[in-house]
Amino acid sequence: MNTPSPALLIIDMFTLFDFPEAGQVKPKALEAARHIATLAQRFRALGHPVIYANDNFANWQMDFKELVRLCLATEGESSAIAKILEPERGDYFVLKPKHSAFLATPLAVLLAKLGVRELVVAGMTAESCITATCFDGNAREYDTIVVQEAVAGIGSRKTTALRLLEESKAATVLKLASYLRRLGT
Repeated sequence: MNTPSPALLIIDMFTLFDFPEAGQVKPKALEAARHIATLAQRFRALGHPVIYANDNFANWQMDFKELVRLCLATEGESSAIAKILEPERGDYFVLKPKHSAFLATPLAVLLAKLGVRELVVAGMTAESCITATCFDGNAREYDTIVVQEAVAGIGSRKTTALRLLEESKAATVLKLASYLRRLGT
C-alpha cells in the first residue's frame, strides 16, 4: 500500500501588511518565508504538493495570480516575501475568506484528490489563521504538523499558540531540521 503524500500548506504569506499589528509581524514573516522556501523546495523535489491558501484582501474580483503580482509590485516586505515564495508551475492555491484555510474553500476536496493525509502548515499568523487551520485539519483527521520556524506570529502569542496546538493534539510542532529529516531525501 502506498504511503499518502504529505502536502505543504502555505497560509497568508502574500499580504500588503495593511492590518493593525503588521509592523510587529513583518520581520517575523520575512524570516518565516525563508524557512518556508526551504520546505517548498524539498516538497517540490520529492513530488509532494505545495498549496497556497491566502486571504484575498476582501477583493472578490481578484484571483490568486493577481494577488501575487500586487505583492510583487508593493515595496518592502510584501515584495521581498513574494519574491522568496513566488509559486512555481505545478503548485496549487485556494483563496480563503476567513481565518481557516478549510472554511468555505475547496481545500478538503483538493487534499482528497491529491491523496494527502499529512498536512504541514506554515505561514502566518500562528495565533490566528495557523491555529484555526490546524484545528480544522485535526477535526478532519489530517495528521497536522507545524514547522516552528516556518510560522510567523507576534511575540509570546506565537509561543502560546504553538503550545496550545501541541497540548490539544491539534498539531505536532517540529523544528525545521527535525521535519526535514523525517521527510527524507
